[in-house]
Amino acid sequence: MKDQRLKLTSRTNDTRASYRGLFRLSSFIFSLAFLSLSGCMVGPDYEKPEVDVPAEYRFNYGQASDVANSAWWDSFNDPLLYGLVEEALRNNRDVRIAAARVEEFAARVDIARSGLFPQFGYGGDANRNKSSLDTIGGVPAGISRTNEIYNASINVGWELDFWGKIRRSTEAARANLLAQEEARRTVILTLVTTLAAGYLDLLSLDEQLEVARQTIKARKDSLDLFELKFKGGVVSELEVSQIRSEYELAAVRIPAIERQIALRENALSVLLGRNPGSIKRSPSIDLLTLPDIPAGLPSELLERRPDIRRAEQDLISANAQIGVAKAEYFPSISLTGLFGYASTGLSELFDDTANLWGIGGDILGPIFTGGRLSGQLRASEAVQRQLLQSYLLSVQTAFREVDDALISTRKYREELAAQGRQVDALKEYARLAQLNYDEGQVSYIEVLDSQRRLFDSELSYTQTQGLVYASFVAMYKALGGGWVNEAEAVANEVDFPPEEKDQK
Repeated sequence: MKDQRLKLTSRTNDTRASYRGLFRLSSFIFSLAFLSLSGCMVGPDYEKPEVDVPAEYRFNYGQASDVANSAWWDSFNDPLLYGLVEEALRNNRDVRIAAARVEEFAARVDIARSGLFPQFGYGGDANRNKSSLDTIGGVPAGISRTNEIYNASINVGWELDFWGKIRRSTEAARANLLAQEEARRTVILTLVTTLAAGYLDLLSLDEQLEVARQTIKARKDSLDLFELKFKGGVVSELEVSQIRSEYELAAVRIPAIERQIALRENALSVLLGRNPGSIKRSPSIDLLTLPDIPAGLPSELLERRPDIRRAEQDLISANAQIGVAKAEYFPSISLTGLFGYASTGLSELFDDTANLWGIGGDILGPIFTGGRLSGQLRASEAVQRQLLQSYLLSVQTAFREVDDALISTRKYREELAAQGRQVDALKEYARLAQLNYDEGQVSYIEVLDSQRRLFDSELSYTQTQGLVYASFVAMYKALGGGWVNEAEAVANEVDFPPEEKDQK
């Protein structure tokens, strides 16, 4: 009995000593890991590039008001346009694709940063085998030919990030996520502006179609009248042919305009997430209100436009990848650990005497790679230089687009005013030509010429009217602004259909 107590006491002491040793080693590992996480990171830290920002735009408006941060499409005072924008933000397929891509890159950040933490796993196995008596040496007398062994363990592996490779990878992944978020905002910006521009173009085409229909109606009345006069011998066949040619000239415009309207409606339907079809819209472009010019300094473009912010995030990611490439030159240090139980009997598996543990570390570093590591570093540095130039180019392009939009907005309005005066003058010319013809002072050719010029001028006026509204849309697109946040909030309210929820 005394011997059994001594054995039990000795076994308990051994177990306690094992746990104390394991605890000390674990403390050492965590201390080492903490030092690795607080250590240096190789590679350059990101510094925002200096950008040559113009002091002001070439064309600016003193009466500009800051409406770039609101839902500017509501400023046209067209409830139908407002409803179409909301429908597109909720149903457009490109927006949903961009949202899913953001989710993908958010998951990639978790994947990248997971290397900063210990990776725990578990395992277990059970084996039963019977030895052969015919093998060399056989089985000693009194030993069972049947053997059993059971194992249950928890294992851990941890790569210590001494050189910052994992942290640089996480930095790159996080920048890629932010870039995708800006890409989604770019999709939303493009969607809203494309839809608004298409809608306004549709109203302009409606106006052109109305002008063509009114013109052809007037010319049809003239043609019918002259055909009666020709039958009565009052006018010649030449005059009738001239009037018929002018009638057909106007008639040929109608199917061309109707074709453009149908194509525009189909394009807008796809933006709305619908099948091709008609678009309900305002009865006239004249009922719309021209919004104000959004204010903003050139330097604000760097914070407003999502394409510029995406270009900068791409640059940040490429800069971090240089650190990843440099870290490959240094050794990789990993720690491994194991704690578990092993026994020849299942009932004894979790006894104190069946426990086992182990801890170890390994170091792995390059000696000769045939230029692979230097090639990776040079490639990363070259990518960083490319994206730096892409970022600077995106900034310059943004300044150009804003300047172009400002110029177009002002000059289209000047052009529209001049064309309005031209239409008024040609209406007076047509009235006087008809009056002089009725009095026998001029031939009907003079009347036809005035009507032809008036028709062309009215069509040009309606086209320019559409361009004036489109230039305002281009202005909001070029400036970006907080209105993208307004649109993004609507897009975030998307309720996926049941079949898409099931797939998610």
